Amino acid sequence: MAKKTVATLQTGKTDGRSYTKVIKMVKSSETGAYIFDERMVPNEAVKDFFKN
Repeated sequence: MAKKTVATLQTGKTDGRSYTKVIKMVKSSETGAYIFDERMVPNEAVKDFFKN
């Protein structure tokens, strides 16, 4: 029963869920090794992040 009560209290908080952590693997032009580009982007901009 406690889980149901907690879940109903969190329905008003959507600010933290409007962002997504995205990770893209990019090849470095200097060394040729792969590096990871990690960012927190809004949910609407996820597809744009991976297009570039």
